[in-house]
Amino acid sequence: MNQVPAIKLNNGTLMPQLGFGVWQVPDAEAEHAVGTALEAGYRSIDTAAIYGNEKGTGKAVAASGLPREELFVTTKLWNGRKQTWNRDAVLRAFDDSLSKLGLDHVDLYLIHWPRPMRDDFVGIWKTFEEIAASGRAKAVGVSNFRPQDLDRIAAESALVPAVNQVELHPLHPQAALRAEHTARGIVTEAWSPLGQGKELLTLPAVAEIAAAHGRSAAQVVLRWHLLHGTVVIPKSVTPARIRENLDVFGFELDAAEMAALDAVGAGAAGRRIGPDPAEFDV
Repeated sequence: MNQVPAIKLNNGTLMPQLGFGVWQVPDAEAEHAVGTALEAGYRSIDTAAIYGNEKGTGKAVAASGLPREELFVTTKLWNGRKQTWNRDAVLRAFDDSLSKLGLDHVDLYLIHWPRPMRDDFVGIWKTFEEIAASGRAKAVGVSNFRPQDLDRIAAESALVPAVNQVELHPLHPQAALRAEHTARGIVTEAWSPLGQGKELLTLPAVAEIAAAHGRSAAQVVLRWHLLHGTVVIPKSVTPARIRENLDVFGFELDAAEMAALDAVGAGAAGRRIGPDPAEFDV
C-alpha cells in the first residue's frame, strides 16, 4: 500500500509529499526508471523540459496502466536566454511539454529559474495564470525563487505560487526561506534532497542516527525532510535504491535527532551545490 501522505497546495490540489525525480536521467533510460518507480509505489514524477526526458517519462506513465487521477506529474518551463519569453513562447513551450509527455494536463507547472537579471519572470507568470485558469495545469509554481522574486510576483499578481522547488538538504537547510514559504502559503519542495553526493550521507551525525534506527543514511535524511513538511523528489536509477527511498514511513526521528540534523547545516550558506539563483543565467 502506498503510504505517502499528501500535502494540500494553496488551491486545494493534493500533492504526494514524496515523489520521484528524473534529473540527469537520459530519455532512453527514463521509461525504465520511471516505470520502476511507479511499480514500486511512487505516484508523483518530477521532470522538466531541459532534462530532455519528457518523452520517456510519458511513455512510462502510459505503460503503467495507472489511472491518470492517481498520478501527479510535474514539469518545468526552461526559460533560457536564447528565447524571448512572451506569452506565445510560453504557451508553445507548455504545449510542447504536454505533447512529449502524451498528456492533456500536468498537475504542476513550474518556472524553472527566476533569472532576475532578465526581468521577465513576472510576464511569464502572467501566462502561467492563463495556463492554470485553463485547467491544463492543476497548479502552477516556481523553482529556485528567492523572497525578493516572490515579492515581485505578489506585487503584480493575485495568484500565489503553489510550490517553490529549491535546493534543500541538511547542508543547505534554507530555514529562513522555508519560513517565508509557510507565511506566504507556498509549499517547499526540495531538489537534491540527499545532497547529490557522499559527503552528507557519511557525516557522523547522519550515520549515527541511521545506525540507531537500522536505516540507511538516505532514509534518515528523507525522513528529516518529511518531518519538516517538505516535499521531496529523490532520484535514482537503481531499482533497490528507488524502493529504499520510498520506504521511509516506518520510523520516526525524535526532537534531539531532528535538532542534530538541523545543526549539520547551521551557518552553511556556502554549502550550496547547485547554482546561485541570483546569478544563474543560461
